[in-house]
Amino acid sequence: MTPRTIPALLEKAKQTYADHPAIVDGPTTLTYTELADAAERAARAFLASGVRSGDRVGIWAPNRWEFPVAVLGAQTIGAAVVPLNTRYRGHEAREILERSRAAALITVNGFLGTDYVQMLHDAGPLPEHLLTVVDLATGWDEFLARGDDTTEKRLSDAKATVTPDTLADLLFTSGTTGKPKGVMSAQRQTIGVADVWARGAALSPDDRYAIVNPFFHGFGYKAGFVAAFTAGSTVYPIATYDPTQALKLIQDERITVLPGAPTIFTTLINHDDLEAYDISSLRFAIAGAASVPESLFADMRNILGIDEVKGAYGLTECMVATTTRPGEDPEHVAKVVGPAVEGLEIRTVTAAGTDAEPGEDGEVWIRGDNVMLGYFENPEATAEAIDEDGWLHTGDVGYLDEHGCLKITDRIKDMFTVGGFNVYPAEVENTLAAHPGIVEAAVIGVPDARLGQVGKAFVVLHDDGLTADAIATWLKDRLANYKQPRTYVLVDSLPRNASGKVLKTDLRNPPK
Repeated sequence: MTPRTIPALLEKAKQTYADHPAIVDGPTTLTYTELADAAERAARAFLASGVRSGDRVGIWAPNRWEFPVAVLGAQTIGAAVVPLNTRYRGHEAREILERSRAAALITVNGFLGTDYVQMLHDAGPLPEHLLTVVDLATGWDEFLARGDDTTEKRLSDAKATVTPDTLADLLFTSGTTGKPKGVMSAQRQTIGVADVWARGAALSPDDRYAIVNPFFHGFGYKAGFVAAFTAGSTVYPIATYDPTQALKLIQDERITVLPGAPTIFTTLINHDDLEAYDISSLRFAIAGAASVPESLFADMRNILGIDEVKGAYGLTECMVATTTRPGEDPEHVAKVVGPAVEGLEIRTVTAAGTDAEPGEDGEVWIRGDNVMLGYFENPEATAEAIDEDGWLHTGDVGYLDEHGCLKITDRIKDMFTVGGFNVYPAEVENTLAAHPGIVEAAVIGVPDARLGQVGKAFVVLHDDGLTADAIATWLKDRLANYKQPRTYVLVDSLPRNASGKVLKTDLRNPPK
């Protein structure tokens, strides 16, 4: 039986898989024994740095071996981790650290030429509750050394505070108001999501799991390295995706499992030198987190030679909600995201509040053990999202077919997805509205062949001399690049209904 706390999971993995590799990151390899020992050393260092059970620890770093060690170390003493998107700018990261009241931040300077610590300082004074900032590039060994004098009793006392219901993580997701909301999951839920995913993928110690999905995202974290650690698989972190390097890694390391956004697979399928690489070791892949071209799953099997391909559906509030069934016809996989996973129920509900008929659109509702605990310190938003009967109202529209498989057809919310990352128009609109030359803006998602969708902004100006290029330049340092609109339309006014609400349907489909 899979343990229900992180300390117990690490102990079982250490006992069961011992000298089997847990992480291979370039020249660094950690066995399961070394992983457990490294996480415990990180736990001691967090305690020595003033972090306590119930605190939050921010992690703002790319996929590298220290990331899981920091996560597991914090969770070992009952702290919750707060992963931050590596594309955030300073003020975005600072807001998450403020809202979570993080006691520590693990980051890394120099990734893709970015000085994360300086960006944070440029955004304003560091929050008072932030006791320590650790730069993985220069200060990780020094950080770990802090814990060498932490007594065994102090560590044991901290571990003793951990229960299955201890908060494991806060994954922040912006809402339609543009304000970030912290999705809370207990340790039993984070492990539960990982276990469901691992069993659906039939992960085992024989698997070598290349993780290109960011560790700061649930896809790379819960369905990524935690899932691997429940099954004794070996994790290969990929910090930056390059299709040629990915093909070389698959060939050289005999990678067996490679989930990712659809763009990962389309770039491999269309790679000029694909036939020069032996990628026959690939046995399993999931293409998720974005809209999927109907031909993709067949191409993944027929061109890439992947034995089993699956679709899936989830959201931050319930990370793995559906997956397609084993042995499913690729044509069916292309049309649906499968039935509910074990432990979850799914309904589609009409605007009248009744269950939709098979094939009839309705809002997707989810209930079960792995639905979030709620939004951090936001009971109003929690009550709005989860009803009295425990159903999470996702805001997504879809239908269930005659087999109970879900098809997502639309979003009630305005959110759109750029290359697997959620973009909430209100956040972009609020940022644009802060420009002194802009009256207001409305942002929608439009189809894009490479990224699935990208942003398109309709902007009303104060200053007629302001250009689209100038707006884009101004926004560059204020929002992560995936949130930045790819096109701007300068307009005299925005279409509105009688109550004054912007009619985004008219922006998507202008009246003729």
